[in-house]
Amino acid sequence: MKRVTVRDQIPEIYGKILEAGPELQKILGDTLAELVKLRVSYINGCAFCIDKHTTDALDLGESRQRLFLLAAWREAPAHFTEAEQAALELVDQVTRLGEHGVSDEAYAGAAEHFDERETAALILAAAHMNLLNRVAITTHLHPPRRRS
Repeated sequence: MKRVTVRDQIPEIYGKILEAGPELQKILGDTLAELVKLRVSYINGCAFCIDKHTTDALDLGESRQRLFLLAAWREAPAHFTEAEQAALELVDQVTRLGEHGVSDEAYAGAAEHFDERETAALILAAAHMNLLNRVAITTHLHPPRRRS
């Protein structure tokens, strides 16, 4: 079944949603912003976004190994800084919100490494990527096939 293309049907709103990404990336920096986008997309199983943000991260110089290990970052702590680990824990909890919300421990861990503006950007970046994942998955947005 063909599904709606949100971008085509409501471009004025979709465009504004997309504008948030680069602004958040300015605050977080390229590396952390791409790790956040990719981690949220791994959790949600968004193939389109995994493909896009893996490609973007590689283009920015991120290592293939770290991108592979991001799916299991808790099992590979030597590959991520303490700040990245704190950010990823917060992002994981924002993405898997559930009935208990975000723990004080996860919030405090992020606040230990990031100022209030950066912490706010982490929260918004996770929420933003969750929104984009939900649109892509619901509308069956699939990654293009590429030649290796």
